[in-house]
Amino acid sequence: FSDAIVKNPIVGKKSKNAQLRKWHTKNLERLPGLKFMRTLWVCDVSGGPFKFVATKPGATPLGLEEAHRDLRISPAEFDEVAAELGRTLDHFKVPKAEKTEVLEAFAAHKGEVTAGYDKQG
Repeated sequence: FSDAIVKNPIVGKKSKNAQLRKWHTKNLERLPGLKFMRTLWVCDVSGGPFKFVATKPGATPLGLEEAHRDLRISPAEFDEVAAELGRTLDHFKVPKAEKTEVLEAFAAHKGEVTAGYDKQG
């Protein structure tokens, strides 16, 4: 999923969004940690047992809005990441009920993740 996002033309290295493009070209050393954080987040929102707490390196916990604000993610970019997540779940043959649960949990946070776009975009 994370590797697919890096390669995705809408939200990855060639994104029109300068903040996303920069993240996916200049911060790739952080990708292994981000993969782990995304896994924890999916586990957390789908009932555990693992818990997720968003942080910036060396900082205190952040909410999703604050963690994504500077990326200025648009609603369309959020939707593309959701679509990439759906394709990944399909690739791993995740059953429909569980796939729906994960995608609904992801979609429930669209407002938080896109708040930076709404305020600055």
